[in-house]
Amino acid sequence: MTEELDLSALLRETGALLNGHFRLSSGLHSPSYVQCALLLEHPRNASRIGRALAGRLRGMNPALVASPALGGVLIGYAVAEALGVPMMFTERKEGVMQLRRGFSVRERGPIVIVEDVVTTGKSTRETAEALARNGGVVAGFGSVLNRSGVENPFDAPYEALMRLDLETWSPESCPLCEKGAPIDSPGSRDPSS
Repeated sequence: MTEELDLSALLRETGALLNGHFRLSSGLHSPSYVQCALLLEHPRNASRIGRALAGRLRGMNPALVASPALGGVLIGYAVAEALGVPMMFTERKEGVMQLRRGFSVRERGPIVIVEDVVTTGKSTRETAEALARNGGVVAGFGSVLNRSGVENPFDAPYEALMRLDLETWSPESCPLCEKGAPIDSPGSRDPSS
């Protein structure tokens, strides 16, 4: 029997959906932020979410899961475990997303890139570029949440467990900045990079 996942309820229960004035990793501003670290904090939740996302990605026949550090690492690992394949991650060094720590993608087969939240998709695309530079072949993409505003912001198949259409603004048109509201930058990437 398949366990039903109510992601909306989990977001509320874990306190992962925050309200305020946030600078997202993309550089955009928003009155809402999803702190997936809180959503995935308990291994029980990470495993359930990982199994649900793996079920959507299985048809891509991945031999490997890759994720951008830092946000994608927990969910990438949970998805890889559910799929029974290895997992590795990319990270920035001097502003450039790279494979490090001895990871190699040559001759590994199709790769699925897994992320926690996709807004602009910048980190995910940078991960795909890093894998391609190292001989990897990306079969598709997956995320827990899609807040990009489009069904698929990538050039290959994409699956998300939930679409969140949360308001965002450029810094120049942010009404919260105009009101002088203090800003929080909770993301893992410096928006200026």
